[in-house]
Amino acid sequence: MDVLTSFQAINWLSVFLASVSAFIIGGIWYGPLFGKSWMKEMGLTEEDLSQRNLRKVFGFSFLLTLVATINLALFIGADADAVFSTTAGFFAGFGWVSPFVGILYLFGNKSLKLFLIDSGYCTIALTLIGWILGIL
Repeated sequence: MDVLTSFQAINWLSVFLASVSAFIIGGIWYGPLFGKSWMKEMGLTEEDLSQRNLRKVFGFSFLLTLVATINLALFIGADADAVFSTTAGFFAGFGWVSPFVGILYLFGNKSLKLFLIDSGYCTIALTLIGWILGIL
């Protein structure tokens, strides 16, 4: 299958919904669940976070989530079922993203706690994305 055919086969509604779901999970993950721990491990304060351009942060974050979702949709293919899609999402997070985050954090001298927070989010978000892509 060529690239154009692969893009045409994507269920764009599922890509959008999966991206929104990962964005919502991120809000919960980095808000009430692990927000304070993440801020501490990153060395950030509420004041630091209030200085951000929220349109830029959230806009580009959603765009990057869309890119990741489209990539997973292309990887799993249009005919993948929910089991394969969910499994592929999990292994994309656990087996690809988390190890590379770990490498970056080792060289950046970041804590294990921060690694677990960030790689945990990536794994859960990609698993959810895969599941949504597979059921729709």
